[in-house]
Amino acid sequence: MVSYKKIKANNKQGYKWICTLEGPPDPVTGKRKQIPRRGDSQKEALAQAQKVLDDLTLHGVDAKKVKNQTFEQVKDEWLEDYAKTKNVKERTVDLRKFQAKVILQHYAKVPITKLTHKHHQNMLNDLFDKGFSQSTLRGVDITAKMIMKYAVKHKKRSDNPFVDTVIPVKLLTVEEIEKDPITEKILEKHELAEFLAAVKEHGHPMDMEIFHLLAFSGLRSGELCALKDTDFFFETNELRVTKTLYSPKNNKKGYKLTPPKTKGSIRKFDVIEKVMRGIESHIERMRSQRQIYKKKFDDYHDKHFVFSHVDGYPFVTQNILKRMKRILRHTSITKDATPHIFRHTHVSMLAEAGVDLKTIMERVGHDDVKTTLKIYTHVTRDMKKNATEKIMEHFSSVLQM
Repeated sequence: MVSYKKIKANNKQGYKWICTLEGPPDPVTGKRKQIPRRGDSQKEALAQAQKVLDDLTLHGVDAKKVKNQTFEQVKDEWLEDYAKTKNVKERTVDLRKFQAKVILQHYAKVPITKLTHKHHQNMLNDLFDKGFSQSTLRGVDITAKMIMKYAVKHKKRSDNPFVDTVIPVKLLTVEEIEKDPITEKILEKHELAEFLAAVKEHGHPMDMEIFHLLAFSGLRSGELCALKDTDFFFETNELRVTKTLYSPKNNKKGYKLTPPKTKGSIRKFDVIEKVMRGIESHIERMRSQRQIYKKKFDDYHDKHFVFSHVDGYPFVTQNILKRMKRILRHTSITKDATPHIFRHTHVSMLAEAGVDLKTIMERVGHDDVKTTLKIYTHVTRDMKKNATEKIMEHFSSVLQM
């Protein structure tokens, strides 16, 4: 049933039309539900009312109920559900919170029903212009689309207007195109030698053990910080990874031990004997020191972390980064290196040693397949070049061309 009513208005023609359509009854109370909408003409008013009716009958969206719900309010609902999702780690929830906070600066108070493709695309363009990284842009985009998907699922709107938005991409310079990005992700043999020499000469206590272990194991920083005495098996020179240390505020007392990044990250593998002997000596020293520090600190944290402060609390990843940055200042290395570079360097070492890709992936715990594959391809490609050079060196005398 459709009805029209003419009312006075402060527009050019002096009046507007109200079109009222009969909607489906309330599923709970059974009461009639009328849908009135205004327009400058009967046709416009009918189109407005029909859209609301279609949203309600086809998609279950009750415009009246969600009229004043903002993006921020829907975000809060979504985040509460997301945090309870199976297998979603606390660090992932914290990352989504950060990404949502960035989004809120752009359209927090906009009603969820009024958000458009342009709102979201303008935000992405603005973040790009402000110099946000591609990874941050991707994360923000994913989070926004997840929230809108939640809105559609819970009948807050009938469509997701963010679906076809595009993340702006920086145009590469000629120098960037010609530069092999993989070489920036690894330390070449001479760079690793220079870094470890600087550790020996300028390092603080435990730096030798930390950076040799990172370089020759491929551990993530969080995995290294979570290591305990019982994770080392010196009879077989093996190392066990069953946990990672998470401290969102880089507070040693606010840490949590969580399962590793993926199921494949739970692993046990051998480490070269020289490094293991160094770790074994370090643990023996730590055991002696713990007895002394227990008497000095009433709140001594006796959890047997391999790399810890004098009060027993473990190093957090920021401690490892600061130690590395300090050492780098004593080298000629110009790469923007973080402790993760040792993980990539270890992949490079294994590839150069002839270890197959599957074994490498199992050893490092299935990190970034794409990056690992690129490093493996880079190293093996160079090895193939060397093979050709060796053939030329040994058999050039037989060439008849």
